[in-house]
Formats: sequence, C-alpha cells, structure tokens
Amino acid sequence: MIDYNIRDYIEKKKCTLMCAGPMSKNFVDAFISYHKKKKFPCMLIASRRQIETKKLNNGYVNNWSTEEFSNYVLKKNNNIILCRDHGGPYQGLSSNSQKSFKTEMQNAKLSFKSDIDSNFKIIHIDPSLNLGKNAFKNSLDRLFELYEFCWSHAKRKKKKIFFEIGTEEQTGSTNTPEELELTLELTKKFCRKNKIPMPLFVVVQSGTLVKEMSNVGTFDLPFRIENQLPAEISVPQMIRICDKYKVMMKAHNCDYLSNIALRSHPYLGIHAINVAPEFGVIESKCLYNTFKSYKLTRLSKKFINLSYTSMKWKKWMKTNSSASVIDKALIAGHYVFSSKEFKNLYQEGKSILRKKKIDLDAIIRNELKRSIERYTLNLGIEG
Repeated sequence: MIDYNIRDYIEKKKCTLMCAGPMSKNFVDAFISYHKKKKFPCMLIASRRQIETKKLNNGYVNNWSTEEFSNYVLKKNNNIILCRDHGGPYQGLSSNSQKSFKTEMQNAKLSFKSDIDSNFKIIHIDPSLNLGKNAFKNSLDRLFELYEFCWSHAKRKKKKIFFEIGTEEQTGSTNTPEELELTLELTKKFCRKNKIPMPLFVVVQSGTLVKEMSNVGTFDLPFRIENQLPAEISVPQMIRICDKYKVMMKAHNCDYLSNIALRSHPYLGIHAINVAPEFGVIESKCLYNTFKSYKLTRLSKKFINLSYTSMKWKKWMKTNSSASVIDKALIAGHYVFSSKEFKNLYQEGKSILRKKKIDLDAIIRNELKRSIERYTLNLGIEG
C-alpha cells in the first residue's frame, strides 16, 4: 500500500521525500530515467494547469491530457506515483474568477474523476481560491464536498486513493499551530462521520516562497524576522500536531533552497516537499546556454523573445524587481515549451547539433537529473 510504503520509508531512512512537478516532457523523461532502478517512493505532482482532463482541453505541459500523461508515465515506469497537485475550483487553465462557482465545482469534479480513472494515487484538494466572505468556512465546505466526491467515485471504480489537503497560498512565513489543529480536528470529524480515511498529507507553510529564481521565504534566511518564530521552533510544533492526527506534513514552494536548508528538513521531521518551477528554469537555462555555446545566436534570441513576450514571468516577480529581460524569459521558458514556435526552433537546434554529434535532449536531461539528485541526496532519500 502506498501510505504504508511512504510512511515506512520515511521512518526507516529518516528522510524527507521530494515530489516533483512535471514541467516539460524532457523533465518527465529525466525523472522516469533517474528513478528507473530506485527503491524509494517517486512522486510526480501535476497541477491542473500543467495536466488536465481532455474534457477540459488538456494542460500546457506537452499539451498532455490527464489520460495521455498517465499512459505515458506508467508505461515507462509503473512504480512512479502520480499525484494531483492543487486540484479544486478556479485551479484550471480555463478557470477565471468570473465563472460561476457551480461551473467551477463541476469542472473540478470532472478533473478529479479523470485523475482517479487514470490511476492518480494521491489527490490534493485545494479549495483556497476566490473564497469570498467567511473564507475558512467556505474553504472547509468545498474541501469536504470534493473529498466525499472523490472517495465515492474511487469506491465505485474500485480504486485506492489517498488525500492531501492544505492551502495554495504561500506567504513566506508559517501557519499558526491553532489554525492547523482546527483544520485537522474538523477534518477528523468529517472523516469519522463519513467513514473516509484521514488525509495522507497536510500542506503546512514552513516559511518558503518562490520569487524569480530564488526562495525568498523565512526558512532559508540567515537572520531572524521580527514577530516570527524561526523554522526550527515553529515546524516541530506543527509536526507534533500532524503526528497527533496521524497525518504527514508536506511543505510546498521548496525550490531553490540551499543544500544546508534541504538537509535540515529530515532533522526537523518534515515528511515531504514539493519542487516544480526550479526544474523549468534549469531546462530553460540549459537550452539557452547550449545554444549560446555553439553560437546558435538566432535560435537563442528567438527563444528569449518567445518566452519574454508570453508575459508568464509576471506572477514570479519580486517587488521592485531588477530582473533583466533574459532573466524574465528564463523564468517563463517552460510555459512556451509546447507552442508550435518553440517546437520548431528546438527541432532546428537539435538538427544542427546532431550534425556535430551533440545530443541536445541528453544534455538537458542530464542537467535535470543532476538537479533531481541534489534533492535526493540532501534530503536523505538515498545515499
């Protein structure tokens, strides 16, 4: 069973598991290859924007539908655990705040059905967007409706699934223990009443926040922030609450943390972390630098222009940012990987380099594997 395997492995290894976002086809291939002969739990966490049911017009990663993505991954390595990341209303590519709540809930359920039918094993329910007044109550009402829906559908389909709960919102500081305990207590009452298992993971804000190409949260800072407990004090408090309810703690937005910060995660008892945008930036940097190294200037400029003009970098900017045009383009690169324009320039670059006996795919995938390994080693997953 997945829950036993994950809990047992973490307990035996005293490690923190790394769950990775499928930022591109190259990354998915690198992840599959890296984990081919590994004996530890390997989790790919797909947001609705990245991977979506074909009934809602697919996601931006390789234009994959949920069904296509699952088939692709599990045929190559059926030991990989597929997970939905940030499923819920207003979380999809076609979502917007102008759509009715009823429509958004229907779409969320359609997406979750496809996840379960496509052998996703861990379902993250995130009802945190567009909550309006009475945000806490509305969030729990949505959570419990979707929790029961997913569990009932899985039972009908004879599928075994597990849940992750917790909010999307990353502030860069931490939750309060009171807020976490209340959420888990109410979840426990709901689960008991409906005879549904407690979630496997709960997202706890551990003080991480990704902006541009760095982690600007409090977790990795070398100094104290006024009126905020440092992670070495606040996180163990959260862990004790999670242990009380037999739920594992997961931290999101853990990209770009230093090796020292990563090594502190098992020490603090954090069970798992999510990493995603960093892998997209690594691929974009690798592609750009490879084009530059082999004097493919026209293609490197074309890539930068395509990525920059997508404007997808805007959400990642720091206040009063000094990021250059190239920085912004590299931050947003993965959003355009599936566009026709990018595919054409990538194939052109591959063809030119192939004549020089240089494998562009291999260069990028090897760089991504090195990044994956930085996490698996520093988190104590292997080695």
